[in-house]
Amino acid sequence: MNNYDDLLSNAPTEGQQQSSQFSKEDYAAKKKTERDEVFALSDSTALEAAGDSGRFQQYLDVQSRFDRYSAVNALLILAQKPEATRLGDFDNWKEKGGFVKPGQTGISILEPHEYTKEDGTPGIGYNIKKVFDISQVDDRKVKTAPLPDYDNRLLLKALIHKAPMKISGVESLSGDLGAYTDPQTGEIFVRKGMEFADTFRSVAQELSYAEVERNENNTADPEFTAYCAAYILCKKYNVDTQGFKFASAPSMFRGFEPQQIKQELSSIREAADNIAGRMAKQLDAAQKAARKQEAR
Repeated sequence: MNNYDDLLSNAPTEGQQQSSQFSKEDYAAKKKTERDEVFALSDSTALEAAGDSGRFQQYLDVQSRFDRYSAVNALLILAQKPEATRLGDFDNWKEKGGFVKPGQTGISILEPHEYTKEDGTPGIGYNIKKVFDISQVDDRKVKTAPLPDYDNRLLLKALIHKAPMKISGVESLSGDLGAYTDPQTGEIFVRKGMEFADTFRSVAQELSYAEVERNENNTADPEFTAYCAAYILCKKYNVDTQGFKFASAPSMFRGFEPQQIKQELSSIREAADNIAGRMAKQLDAAQKAARKQEAR
């Protein structure tokens, strides 16, 4: 016998309740208030990170794990769940076979969208998106692919692959430099005989400097920007980062407004992302070739 008891109620659903509680204008005002709060959080976190070297390094760690996220969203993750390692919204986790545990608070980030202004020109707006870290998810049925383990030679080869300038090894460089860029030719000279981490870090920093110099958005200190981008690359590919120090960060950002800090952080992210993008293509090609070889 069919049971129709579940139909014996005309109470509005949660979504219907929300729409009935707010007029179109009130709902728009509510969403604007939420966006303003999130932007304010990103501003205060930017000032916090810029004023403390440890917090600044923690920001770079977050950006290295979420390199596809904007600098602003990396700041928001830093403010709300700095230990996050893998993020997805409710539907994304559901598609993967997991579900968000009860009582979890989502991490608010900003998702851009295009819209048409009153004058007919295109504009970019932002909606708040709630995402959850894997630690907030029952992931027993979530299938996760193992993280790739690249050997050092492959990583270094990918780093210099299709670099937009010549890179040459030399027996020595002045002082304790690991790498040096000729200001006239743009050629990068790398000191031979260094340990892998020192070689990777030195080359990454010079490549990052070249990216910063090509960027139309000028940075306050291109060398500092390149240094930070090199750190992100090292963290991303599990290269030793003990030699990096960020004690100068607070003085670098002294007097900066939140928007200026965000612009600097965006320049750091862009430089690292451009190099990581080239590396990803080479590493992916190497993996495909290895799988093809194994299949023979």
